[in-house]
Amino acid sequence: MKKIEYKTSADIRSVFDSIALKYDFLNNLISFFMHKVIKKRAIKMLKITNNASVLDLCCGSGDLAAIIKRQCPNCNVTGVDFSNQMLAIAKKKHENIDFLYGDAMNLQFNENQFDYVVMGFGLRNIKNKITVLNEVYRVLRQDGYFMHIDFGAKNFASKIFDFITLVCAKLFSNKYNAYEYLIESKKSFLTPAELIKIYKKSGYKNVYRKDFLFGVISCQIVKK
Repeated sequence: MKKIEYKTSADIRSVFDSIALKYDFLNNLISFFMHKVIKKRAIKMLKITNNASVLDLCCGSGDLAAIIKRQCPNCNVTGVDFSNQMLAIAKKKHENIDFLYGDAMNLQFNENQFDYVVMGFGLRNIKNKITVLNEVYRVLRQDGYFMHIDFGAKNFASKIFDFITLVCAKLFSNKYNAYEYLIESKKSFLTPAELIKIYKKSGYKNVYRKDFLFGVISCQIVKK
């Protein structure tokens, strides 16, 4: 099968639009539901306060936003994504959360609007990561927190995950090229240590890092 190159934002949007219908099913299958366990543990580490305003950036089908809402029902949670197909699923599944179309590099929100910004498995799919981090910093209130979750160590366990992902994509999806891209983006993504250096250069402080599944998944929490 010929590998397709995805270079522009429109290309990446087409990837997520194309896999939206089976995205949650395959995530659950590939990770044996561990991605949900990790997300729940990560959100608990944030200790979100009552009535806080929370932004889920690159929210996809909205599972991270939904976890936040369940853990903190009084919070005002907003999800933003650039895939209309993903947003359609999120809106259908989670009617008590506001989901908006938006560009992570040019957010439509005011300065100092959110107490928390979370981002799961999205930053690696954006070319200009520093612009995104600057936008997150802009919309965060002083002493607000940004939490980022994505793949971390490129170790043997990570390679097993890659293999399982591509096998499941071949068996259960007709979008193999899209999942092949996702694996390549994972392999070329910055390490947690490299990300932490960028956070500090962008003005964030009080860095906390927690790794899961032998380092395959990494969570970083930083403060404005």
